[in-house]
Amino acid sequence: MRTARFIGSWVAGLLALTLAVTLFINWLQFVLSSGAAGPTPLFLWMALGVNLFVWTAIGAVRLGDDGVRALLARRALPERWSAHTIGSETERTPGDARVLVRQQTVAAGGGGGTGSRAVTATGGGGTADGPSAATASAPGAPTRADQISLAVVIPAHNEEPVIDGAIKSALRLFNRWDIYVVSDSSKDATADIAAETGVNVLELLTNRGKAGALEAVIQEFDLTENYDGVVILDADTELDEKYVEGARKQLSDPSVAAVAGFVVAEWKPKERTVVGRLISAYRDRLYWMLQYLLRFGQTWRYTSVAFIVPGFASVYRSSVLKHLEINPKGLVIEDFNMTFEVHHRRLGRISMNPNTKAYCQDPFTIRDYVKQVRRWTLGFWQTVRRHGVWPSMFWFSLFFYILEVVFVALMLLVMVGLALFTLLPALTGGAVLSLGFYAAGYAAVSAVLPLTAIAVGMFVPDYVLTCVMATIRRRPSYLVYGLFFLPMRVVDAYLTLRTIPQAWTANSDGRWSSPTRASGSL
Repeated sequence: MRTARFIGSWVAGLLALTLAVTLFINWLQFVLSSGAAGPTPLFLWMALGVNLFVWTAIGAVRLGDDGVRALLARRALPERWSAHTIGSETERTPGDARVLVRQQTVAAGGGGGTGSRAVTATGGGGTADGPSAATASAPGAPTRADQISLAVVIPAHNEEPVIDGAIKSALRLFNRWDIYVVSDSSKDATADIAAETGVNVLELLTNRGKAGALEAVIQEFDLTENYDGVVILDADTELDEKYVEGARKQLSDPSVAAVAGFVVAEWKPKERTVVGRLISAYRDRLYWMLQYLLRFGQTWRYTSVAFIVPGFASVYRSSVLKHLEINPKGLVIEDFNMTFEVHHRRLGRISMNPNTKAYCQDPFTIRDYVKQVRRWTLGFWQTVRRHGVWPSMFWFSLFFYILEVVFVALMLLVMVGLALFTLLPALTGGAVLSLGFYAAGYAAVSAVLPLTAIAVGMFVPDYVLTCVMATIRRRPSYLVYGLFFLPMRVVDAYLTLRTIPQAWTANSDGRWSSPTRASGSL
């Protein structure tokens, strides 16, 4: 059965690739023969973007650079391994023989302060505030990757269906005393479920938002003093088994301030409605393109201009966290701001590699999807407003990214408007053409961009991307869901433009409300 599925998936992938090539060739023939060749570059730009081409090329150069560095590192490995073997004979990890004891105390100060309570895991060789404090590396000291100590922080608000899965995922890779759950005034059993696993739990009695919750738990347990780095993990996210190894390897470079997690959209079609599967498939395509074709080049050691360290599963060096304003007023989300702070304060570079994969649960309904995208785009524009412009390669890159995002979003909406304008006569039986101004406008638009040219010009390049993605993932169902990806992009475009003025007028406090969740492992 497995063999049949394997062969079937590869056959489906090849068919999708054949479809992509065929569609693109026929699309080019259509636009050239229909006289719509003029807007062809515009349609391609709207589908792909100049930034994507530029950063894909830079990413290819980075791939070569990384390959050379890896080859040189392997040649030097025997000498390093010999030194490591000699040193490891006398090394012992503090706290190996600890026995966990559940202890509940009322927090007296720290980040939690009044209005919070802590449930901590303690044991011999450590303290309730930081059982791994003895393993934290001295500031400025050279650190091997396997010696880097990490704390895991899981902020949660009404995450009862998924919190257990996130904690179990972390427990596969970390000791329970290195995991810290902060329940931000949850009204369900989030805190109780977390406490039952034996991890450290801080329960906030007033809703502070994700940024406020992060700030509280870091201060309450003094994490930046007790660990070399802090992993920020969303309650609906589960870590890949190689995540810790990849994160430590990247943090072993002292120039790295933060490690961006590599997001993978969970794909469980049997647990989702048709709409839920559409959203998950669309996000999978989006994540793949943004990370492999854009962010991979942006996080090269010689560029380091990535504008987002996603807050779903990323790592910040503790010495960097101490200098970040995690919870400033007026922002709806924290991850854009924290990334901008790293660049603005020149605290180091952002690193990203596919070896830090984590699996996230995307929205199940259109309503939750719109709320999430609005929150993300509003947070981005609010961060741009807060930090302003400063001379740097980061802002040079960001300027052209913003310029393209706004232009493409505007063009998408304009094209949709023109399509509806030219479609209306067919829907009304030509009645609207009796209006003189409408007839003149219709004739002018149709002469340059007839309805078929707009529809085919916009849809086919976008759908070709979906065919390529179906080939890569070997998921033929994407060919069906991909028929509706263009409307999803139009929604994204509208929210991108709609939130620009809101970033200067909306009063955000960062408080959150959880979307519909599905329980179980991702």
